[in-house]
Amino acid sequence: MIDVATDAELAASLDGDFVSGYADVNGVRLHHVTGGAGEPLILLGGWPQTWWQFRKVLPALARHFRVTAVDLRGMGGSQKPESGYDKKTMARDIHELIGHLGHESAFVAGHDIGASLAYHLAANFPRSVRRLVTMDLGVPVESWLRIPMLPATDEQQAALVHGKGGYPWWFAFNQLYELPEQLLADRFRLVIDWLYGHMLRDQSSVDEQARRVYAAAYDRPDAIRAGNGWYRTMRQDIADLATYAPVTLPILTLAGEESYAQLREQMADRGTDVQVVVVEGSGHYIAEERPAAVVDALVRFCTLTRA
Repeated sequence: MIDVATDAELAASLDGDFVSGYADVNGVRLHHVTGGAGEPLILLGGWPQTWWQFRKVLPALARHFRVTAVDLRGMGGSQKPESGYDKKTMARDIHELIGHLGHESAFVAGHDIGASLAYHLAANFPRSVRRLVTMDLGVPVESWLRIPMLPATDEQQAALVHGKGGYPWWFAFNQLYELPEQLLADRFRLVIDWLYGHMLRDQSSVDEQARRVYAAAYDRPDAIRAGNGWYRTMRQDIADLATYAPVTLPILTLAGEESYAQLREQMADRGTDVQVVVVEGSGHYIAEERPAAVVDALVRFCTLTRA
């Protein structure tokens, strides 16, 4: 077992009087970390991380917002039930969490799986979301079921061997049952380092402590199974998405350099007011690699609604 600080200790290490807490909502117990003062901002993370992926932006955001970073259903300190990982169900988790925290609505920003969840939240509970920010992930649609899992050319293969490119083999692997838990229990640090190795521009932007925190969070079979649940519902998520009208509240999508063109196309018809902005010098893990740019974008975008 990896020895790391507790969520409470990690929260207390941040400037902004952050506190670790729990909420029983929609039949699941969610862990969250909250600090700062002002209008509410909810941050939703992705795989394979925890709320700690926002550690670099939380102190600065706390000077503008009452900010809450959430461990999703199945993530980190949150409960890991056997079911409920479709994004429509998880959207209700966050809808009820916003109310539990004493807010009628909030600004919502999500990265990776959290971005997909945030979109489903806005589509199903528009009165809960003031403005929506998605970071380096589109919303899964039917074409995602045909994403190539292997390099198509020798050049692409060579790039992958040398630590560039991220063919999403995990989209398929994470939908297997039992085998991922058997292979990765007590070995999940290998996945952490591979993903960062291929999807970060600056390896030093995610330090040893953070990698240990994430590895510890996913090293157990139940944690691996729960995280994989977010991928096993992809077909249901796509089917649910097809029933939604385009979201009418403002959407800002922050994209890493390699995904900008793709996200600009994917998000074009996801709402009636969508901006897609590239974060220069960033790979997939934007909040860890370019925290100042993320803070600036969130403050600017959310401040527009305060007049």
